Amino acid sequence: MAQTLTRLLVHVVFSTKERRNLIIPAVELELHAYLGGICRNRESPALAIGGTENHVHLLISLSKNIALSNLMMTLKKDSSKWIKTNGDAFRGFHWQDGYGAFSIGESQVRTVTDYIRGQKERHKTLTFKDELVALAERYGVAFDPRYLWT
Repeated sequence: MAQTLTRLLVHVVFSTKERRNLIIPAVELELHAYLGGICRNRESPALAIGGTENHVHLLISLSKNIALSNLMMTLKKDSSKWIKTNGDAFRGFHWQDGYGAFSIGESQVRTVTDYIRGQKERHKTLTFKDELVALAERYGVAFDPRYLWT
């Protein structure tokens, strides 16, 4: 085949360090736009971005030219640098070390997009910890709960 054809859809989620509530309304939309710009610049458009004050979800169409780990490193590093330019309240901003990443099929795009857009409502009754465990279990990702929150 003379051409490389891919459609790699990944639902990623990561939180602020220690799940601190630092993604306040004053920066949330700009942060989401910034994350989207990073994805776009890495040929991996974000199809949906959402979250709460302590974590974000992205549905990404991953480029054939970048490893997910490299994209995640760039997303977290560059957005962390950017948010620190938004005032003293963000000087100590950091993302958690790890992330969750779950592959989805094309038929799940609408469902996952709606899921990401419904984050604020969902988290009125669900903690981030419970959500991440449920996602890992739903996608069959093995994890050791002793190390999930360090």
